[in-house]
Amino acid sequence: MNNSRLSIAIILGSTRPGRNGEAVSRWMLEIAKKRNDADFELVDIKDFDWPLLDEPIPPSMGQYSKEHTRDWSAKIDSFDGYVFVTPEYNHGIPGALKNAIDFLFKEWNNKAAGFVSYGSAGGVRAVEQLRLVMAELKVATVRGQVQLSLFTDFENFSKFKPHLIHEKSANNMLDEVIAWAGALKILRTR
Repeated sequence: MNNSRLSIAIILGSTRPGRNGEAVSRWMLEIAKKRNDADFELVDIKDFDWPLLDEPIPPSMGQYSKEHTRDWSAKIDSFDGYVFVTPEYNHGIPGALKNAIDFLFKEWNNKAAGFVSYGSAGGVRAVEQLRLVMAELKVATVRGQVQLSLFTDFENFSKFKPHLIHEKSANNMLDEVIAWAGALKILRTR
């Protein structure tokens, strides 16, 4: 990636077999790649295959003893901002996503995040949980978000067929993430 441009991760936050998040994440990446104001990369937490948090020292200390944590640290630290793609499971975020987030601390600090959620109620409750978690990690979350309904944006609850209006919502959210990520990059380089 070009170091002078902002780098934004699109984080696929589900590891469930048959997950709808793969199609949603690819759709989000296609929209993002049409833009010329940042570099975008899809990061699938399934590719990292962590155990439950297994570091003996709290992440806020930044003293990682496990190779998988150091790899995840380098990956997350390389981005200026994030777009989390998450389903809503039982009114919350997937445990695998929370586990991935909790492995780190300082790597998230002073960056921006936006959200693409899906579920029976558009995944809004999962995003509300993520906003609380991100606040503790010093991540500025943007107001704009994409809410996808299993009833109207998926055929038979599994084949992703988003309504056209969502592309506009995605670009509005990306506008905000990029603006905030740029502003916060200045803070991080001081």
